[in-house]
Amino acid sequence: MRTQRSFRINSTSQSKKALLQWAKAYRNVVWLDSNLHRDQYSSFDACLAVGASQELNDLDELQTFVEQERDWLFGYFSYDFKNELEDLSSNNFDALGFPILQFYRPNKIIIIDDGQLHFKYLDAFADEIEIDYEKITNGQQGKSSTKQSDPIKIKMRIHKDAYFEKAHRFLEHIHRGDIYEANFCQEFYVEEVSIDPWETYKKLNGISEPPFAALARLDDRYLMCASPERYIKKMGQKVISQPIKGTAARGKDEFEDEKIKKGLSQDKKERSENIMITDLVRNDLSKSALKGSVKVEELCKLYTFKQVHQLISTIVSKVSSDKNPLELIKETFPMGSMTGAPKISAMNIIEQLEETKRGLYSGAVGYFAPNGNFDFNVVIRSILYNATKKYVSFSVGSAITAKSDPEKEYQECLLKAKAMRTVLEEREK
Repeated sequence: MRTQRSFRINSTSQSKKALLQWAKAYRNVVWLDSNLHRDQYSSFDACLAVGASQELNDLDELQTFVEQERDWLFGYFSYDFKNELEDLSSNNFDALGFPILQFYRPNKIIIIDDGQLHFKYLDAFADEIEIDYEKITNGQQGKSSTKQSDPIKIKMRIHKDAYFEKAHRFLEHIHRGDIYEANFCQEFYVEEVSIDPWETYKKLNGISEPPFAALARLDDRYLMCASPERYIKKMGQKVISQPIKGTAARGKDEFEDEKIKKGLSQDKKERSENIMITDLVRNDLSKSALKGSVKVEELCKLYTFKQVHQLISTIVSKVSSDKNPLELIKETFPMGSMTGAPKISAMNIIEQLEETKRGLYSGAVGYFAPNGNFDFNVVIRSILYNATKKYVSFSVGSAITAKSDPEKEYQECLLKAKAMRTVLEEREK
């Protein structure tokens, strides 16, 4: 089904640049980059999937493919995939128009790992491996990029006073006992603008170099993603989920940085947020886990990135060897860190109080492998772009709990928005 060849490379960073440049010629592109973050659950340094021999935009089609075809699929589930799984709806404003789910069987997959380029091409394209390798290593250009000359005027969908009013309404629901926690998100957007998604992604990724970065192009829609968060991964019978809750900015120097790290690690509110979502994820994984196999490997562990410190927990489980991969997604989607607890109640209240349909934001991008394994991130720290509509959007959120101070939550949103705002506002420099 696929022909495989491997070639030794001299520089991982140069190969990444060359692959991204070469990929510009394709209308179906998913690029996944670990930015050299390595741990026991890493799969590769980077992966590129281009060209589509088959496109899947329907849950039944996706289910059939995963069960029968035993091949690679790349793509995404938007946040609104939840409406296919529960008695939920999404009727808020949507200017981006991303489908609820979109996957494709790539003609060509190139993986960077162990100092090599690993080509995995459908047999029909096997005779292009050598040609493509030459183009990539010789730096032949893809299509020219869009000129970025339009001025950027970033607008807020929810202004500060409205944010406070809505945050207090979330708190009312919490004090009434409807929910314990909810992730409240707001959109920033730009109308009538053309951007270069490839350069925008490179700059966004360069700011934070996170472990779950992604660039996706599906026809005229683009995702530029600098996510630090894994939603869910399946490795054989093992399932891993790593929610993030708890964020603090980096310090000006090493002394201040250490002080901030200690403060975040001991912050009762931040830890309680994380523990609530960890409990939610444990519950989600337990739906199909073998008895007694759900474990918390790390609780509120502090991880440091270029822009922020974050508290991350790692929850694992074991499933039966014949467990359907897509069923695991359906049992756990969307990621608890982007919803709240209890999950269904939180999602209903979120829908009432947010102004924008989330779409791909807080959904998941990744792949299904031929052996039934998969890996998906959480789409946060991301810029979304509809090239036809000339509409650019990024959203940020924070967790509202009983101990939340709306002013501090608002400032956390601005901190999370900083990288996307910087990239868009400084793109002409």
